[in-house]
Amino acid sequence: MQDVNVVEHPLVRHKLTLMRDKDLPTREFRALAGEVGMLLGYEALRDLPLETVTIETPLQTMQAPRLAGKKPVLAPILRAGIGFLDGLLALLPTARVAHIGLYRDPDSLEAVEYYFKAPGGLDQRLILVLDPMLATGGTAVAAIDLLKRKGARNLRFVCLLAAPEGIARLHEAHPDVPIWTAAIDARLDDHAYIVPGLGDAGDRIFGTR
Repeated sequence: MQDVNVVEHPLVRHKLTLMRDKDLPTREFRALAGEVGMLLGYEALRDLPLETVTIETPLQTMQAPRLAGKKPVLAPILRAGIGFLDGLLALLPTARVAHIGLYRDPDSLEAVEYYFKAPGGLDQRLILVLDPMLATGGTAVAAIDLLKRKGARNLRFVCLLAAPEGIARLHEAHPDVPIWTAAIDARLDDHAYIVPGLGDAGDRIFGTR
């Protein structure tokens, strides 16, 4: 699919298989979420801009590359998106963090906002929107709508699993936002869960199932 990047690294595929197992303990699921988040983020950040600076090594002066521009923003959608945050902060410890509080109404399946806090200068920063599941796409679209209203222009969506329905909805609403995911599953069931999926990612990360 256009602008959908499926990360097929063997470590990502292996860890995703472990996470799909319904008997995996919460502690291990949580750890794997961070690890896979780091690997997905590594791919999504592959083209970060660089500048050349002068440094002194123990042996001589040299010209070397360094990240350029304003610090990127990691924007987890609460609560499940927090599961990716530690892994990505380990990869990019200077990143700024935005928090987007949204939940899916169980009847309408539409996203409802309850919290938003972000750093300044969103119009000058790369923003990774983080949510393990891209199911109906409603929450992703609502989060990106909110960020764009605050000035964001350069956004990418990072998820563990995506359903075709969610991809289509996100692309329709925001064709300028590419997606990085570990896998595209078959479909949504009657309760809007991704099938075969791995259940409710938030519940499995935080042990509330």
